[in-house]
Amino acid sequence: MITCGGAFRISATAAEPPTQKPAWLVTVDTEGDDLWSAPRHIQTDNARHLPRFQFLCEKYRLRPTYLVSWEMACCPVFREFAHDLLARDAGEIGMHLHAWNSPPIVPLTEDDYRWRPYLIEYPRDVMREKINVLTDTLRETFSTPIVSHRAGRWAFDRTYAHLLVEQGYLVDCSMTPGVSWGHEPGTPGGVGDVDYRAVPREAFWMDEDDVRRRGRLPLLEVPVTIEPGSRGWLPKAARRLLGRASWGNRAVERVMPSVHWFRPNRHNRCAMLQILQTERRRSADYVELMLHSSELMPGGSPYFPDCNAVERLYDTLEAVFSAGAGDFRGMTLAEYHARFVRARGEPASLGSPATGREPRHAECMEA
Repeated sequence: MITCGGAFRISATAAEPPTQKPAWLVTVDTEGDDLWSAPRHIQTDNARHLPRFQFLCEKYRLRPTYLVSWEMACCPVFREFAHDLLARDAGEIGMHLHAWNSPPIVPLTEDDYRWRPYLIEYPRDVMREKINVLTDTLRETFSTPIVSHRAGRWAFDRTYAHLLVEQGYLVDCSMTPGVSWGHEPGTPGGVGDVDYRAVPREAFWMDEDDVRRRGRLPLLEVPVTIEPGSRGWLPKAARRLLGRASWGNRAVERVMPSVHWFRPNRHNRCAMLQILQTERRRSADYVELMLHSSELMPGGSPYFPDCNAVERLYDTLEAVFSAGAGDFRGMTLAEYHARFVRARGEPASLGSPATGREPRHAECMEA
């Protein structure tokens, strides 16, 4: 039994112990301040709050992967932080692309900062150029391979996957098992309905045509750890009656969540501790915690609006990290990919990724 308020360790199951510890992946969407409010001038003050989080991760031997957007790639404070991180081999830098403010800027609507189009809504050649520019900027800025990725606003498809393979990416973590993003607007009348409800909860090689299925594309999908939530007739009836309105959907999800994310908010410490217990019992190969860099700063997100909320966030992180210490092994996404290949092999060859292009250069401009 798990109770909130006291530290605990995850006890081993009665089954034969695994040959290796499951991986603990910490993925951070490293982006501008409070993008939920659709700011027209994107600031990056949250970069100053990353050292405290990194210190906590290192205390528990966790190795975060910072998935970096354009504005953070151009932020001097983040650059200094990331150079130190890489020099000490304490984590990984990956890519996180928000299409509406990542160059080249190609307007899709009358106000892209309002609608925030998904990358998958752009023409293929524009998608490719945006991926290339940000990837090359990250590689050149940090002098490190960039092989891990998460899509901005979770929107991912076949074209996106193949363009990442062209650029030599090895790992994606854009998929959210059990979750559909059909309620999240992109371009009005666009294709922003991304449905991950049937996606496997374990890592898998993507299919060439339907990336939500297992296949042989040389891009490993590592879905965020999300467990099923409230089931039964009452939650279904409540969602049917109230879920059509955004306020109703939020109310139902607060009381009877359809899924439980391994992602901290102000209300889910017990749920996160339970996820650790459940994943260990089912012999999961990894757990993947995600959060946004801006959530580490007071006022950087709607979820943590002040100092007290951020302190409660750190209390939760400390409790969760402590609970898993000793039972999981901290890894970056690239390290997990390497272990996955050693254990299970690579998919049937589809040809080698095209990685021999000359680098493109783009000036960092104010986002």
